[in-house]
Amino acid sequence: MTGPTRSCIGCGRKAPQGELLRFVARDGVVVAGAHEPGRGAYTCRRLSCFERAATRRAFNRTLRRNVRLEPGLASLYT
Repeated sequence: MTGPTRSCIGCGRKAPQGELLRFVARDGVVVAGAHEPGRGAYTCRRLSCFERAATRRAFNRTLRRNVRLEPGLASLYT
């Protein structure tokens, strides 16, 4: 059993949920949270997918609210 499938908001690739990084909105700020409650947005584990999602405002669209991205989130991809 592979688990649920999710789509990367950066490149659109479908993958098992465990292979992607999950983000949620907390008080208008995007935070990483695999086990946080609420609507989630997923990206591949590549910095290019995160940057593409940020540039295209995919976090706002997917999380259904205006959110702010902290610069430190990019460090999750190194």
